[in-house]
Amino acid sequence: MRSLTNVAALINPESLGRPLVATFLYWRGFLALLRYVIAHWRVLGLAPVRRVFQRQIYFTGVQAMGAVSMIALIAGVVITTQITSLVGSANPGVTARILLWTLVRELGPLLSAIVIIARSSAATASELASMRLRGELDSLRRLGIEPLDYLIVPRIVGMTIAVVAVTFYFQIIAVVSGLGFAAFVRGFSFMRGLENVVALLDLTEVLVSLLKALVFGLVISVTSCLYGLRVERSVTDIPRAVTRAVLQNVLTLFLLDAVITYAFFV
Repeated sequence: MRSLTNVAALINPESLGRPLVATFLYWRGFLALLRYVIAHWRVLGLAPVRRVFQRQIYFTGVQAMGAVSMIALIAGVVITTQITSLVGSANPGVTARILLWTLVRELGPLLSAIVIIARSSAATASELASMRLRGELDSLRRLGIEPLDYLIVPRIVGMTIAVVAVTFYFQIIAVVSGLGFAAFVRGFSFMRGLENVVALLDLTEVLVSLLKALVFGLVISVTSCLYGLRVERSVTDIPRAVTRAVLQNVLTLFLLDAVITYAFFV
C-alpha cells in the first residue's frame, strides 16, 4: 500500500516553477492517486467510509443544485435566443441541432464542472491541507486507520458521481428552459422543438457527454485531493495549494474537452 507521504511527495513544490517538470509530476501524482482509488474502492463498503462518501455527494451534488439550476436556466435562455434570432422560429430542427452542439455536447459538461470547481475543489483542497498541517492524518494513522482509505477514496468517488449527475441535470434544465423561453417569447413550438432534440440525441452524443462528465469528475476530485495532500510546511501554503488546484483543474478540463471533442466529432 502506497503511503500518504509517498503519494503527496509525487509533486515537488520546488519544481512548480518549471512548467514541463511540474506537468510531468502532476500527471505522475494524479495517476498514482487514481490507481490507489481503483485498487481500494471496496473500502466504500465500510460504514464510516460510506458516510464520508454520502456526505461528499450531498455537498458536491445536492448543495450545488441551486447554482447549477440558475446557470443552466440563463445559459438555455441566452443560447436559444441567439439561435432563434439567427435561424428564426420556423426552423425547430436547426434550433434543436445547435442546442445539442452547444448545451449538451460542450457547455453542459464544462459549465457544470466549473461550478463544481468553484464550490468543491477549493473546499476539498483547503480541508485536506488543513487536516494535514494540524496532524489529523497522522492521528488517523496512529489509530490504525489509513487516511487515504478513509478520506480520499470516498471523496474522489463521491465527487465524480456528483459531477456526472449534476452535468445531466444541467443539460436537461438548459434545454427545457431554452425551448420554453423561445416558445413564450417568439412563438416557438415547444413540443416540436423537444421532439427534434430527442430525435437528434443519438447514442454517440449521450456517451460522449457521459465520458466528459466522468473524466471531468475524476480530474476535479483527484487534483483537489492531490494538492491538498501536498501541503507540508505552514498555513500560508494552504491558499497557494487551493489556487493551484483550481487553476490546474480549469486548464486540464479545457484541454481534455478539446481532446475528447476532436476524437469523436472531427
